[in-house]
Amino acid sequence: MLEALISRLREPRRFLQVLAGPRQTGKTTLAQQAMEVLGLPAHYASADEPTLRGRPWIGEQWELGRLRARQAGKGRALLVLDEVQKVAGWSETVKRLWDEDVAARMPLKVMLLGSTPLLLQRGLTESLAGRFELVRVPHWSFAEMREAFGWTLERFLYFGGYPGAAPLVGDRDRWARYILDSLVETTISRDILLLTRVDKPALLRRLLQLGSDYSGQVLSYQKMLGQLQDVGNTTTLAHYLELLSAAGMLTGLPKFAGQRVRQRGSSPKLQVLNTALMTASAPLDLEGARKDREFWGRLVESAVGAHLVNSAAGTKVEVFYWRERNREVDFVLRAGKRLAAIEVTSARKKETLPGLEAFSKAFRPHRVLLVGAQGIPLEEFLLRPAAAWTAA
Repeated sequence: MLEALISRLREPRRFLQVLAGPRQTGKTTLAQQAMEVLGLPAHYASADEPTLRGRPWIGEQWELGRLRARQAGKGRALLVLDEVQKVAGWSETVKRLWDEDVAARMPLKVMLLGSTPLLLQRGLTESLAGRFELVRVPHWSFAEMREAFGWTLERFLYFGGYPGAAPLVGDRDRWARYILDSLVETTISRDILLLTRVDKPALLRRLLQLGSDYSGQVLSYQKMLGQLQDVGNTTTLAHYLELLSAAGMLTGLPKFAGQRVRQRGSSPKLQVLNTALMTASAPLDLEGARKDREFWGRLVESAVGAHLVNSAAGTKVEVFYWRERNREVDFVLRAGKRLAAIEVTSARKKETLPGLEAFSKAFRPHRVLLVGAQGIPLEEFLLRPAAAWTAA
């Protein structure tokens, strides 16, 4: 990812480079590494403040970037604006300043970083169409956590893919408080509630907890409302799930139905996008989680689901589940006309797999995969992206 970003920034100035992804996935570090490797005069500024900055702030930072460009011997410089989506009306201001530089042939390259992809994407498509390239920065994978911190598979399953929290895993309680206070609560209060209208913030928080407790399970929105003990409507709940998904915490996988019209009305399969969200609020340490076969089985399946969703982001691969009566397939991947059916085997599941057989008869997938003790080793599976399983 770093190499691709540097390659783009070395090209003649054509597009804004936009790095989007959840908190604590290394966007700022990636930008700083690019700045160091390029060696260009650079100006970095962040709008991630308790009180939101206004549009003039963007203009002030842009002028400092232009100053760096004018002072540079070859006239090239780099401006990096972090959490820019938190400035109201940011996209119109960026569009005006970018177009001014195009007209003036100002050789200022610009990188935008954002931890609220939904809001960032909205501004990009509304005002900056044709002016940007998007670089998605998802949660860290098992391969990345293993390379950076020497983590084993078990450690990754339990502690998830938050690199900033890695130094704290020796003290489980401290690690859990960091996840819940610095990441979860900060994401909800500053990336969602501060920037989006949410009439029932308590419901949104309880939905995240419900999704963490029931990750890997299919629940209708009506059943969710019952579990949450809320007299609301399913439309509101579906919207809140979209917000949590955009923030990189919890998503709802749609049911694969072959026809897109039928998929829209299906009950979602709740799926955390980082297994740390399951374990940080659980009353089990790593050893206790390993001994609890039911919990460990859900953790394994959720790790596979998170890996598939995160690695499919920005590709042509779509991720679903499938269920018909009492037959189910954990995950279905679709890339164009190619299908892959994936079943995660664990101690909590039956040895027979009627779901895979029924799905294969109905849809004839190109690949049928068992992940776990009876098939592809889990470690091997997590080292390959979703696109690898739908490739020809």
